[in-house]
Amino acid sequence: MSEMIQGVSHVNTKELSAILQDRNNRTIIIDVREPEEYIQAHIPGVPLIPMGEIIHYMDDLDPDREYVFVCRSGQRSFNVAKYFQQHGFDAVHNYAGGMLDWDGEIATGLENVIEHPLDAKKLEK
Repeated sequence: MSEMIQGVSHVNTKELSAILQDRNNRTIIIDVREPEEYIQAHIPGVPLIPMGEIIHYMDDLDPDREYVFVCRSGQRSFNVAKYFQQHGFDAVHNYAGGMLDWDGEIATGLENVIEHPLDAKKLEK
């Protein structure tokens, strides 16, 4: 899966779609944009943990799980993936191109906002 760019694994739209469609795939996808952006359009079922808050959840996340981070263009999610790598999470990926490239189904509103303390079940698809 993916292409390595600046030491971070990047997935494209086709790869992310395949992850979402595979019910047996346990990869956790997290949208790291701001609530205002998430309300306007997000991938259905993908939870929101804004970039500025996600570090507060690191101790609650399983470093042995696989994660894909999503943002508007791929820059913020790249930074989150890099940060997670630096803190012992080996299986992290950036969704290259972000929501600007997403051509699949879109939802609006605050569907799945994660709050502290983390309920890990809310991260499952």
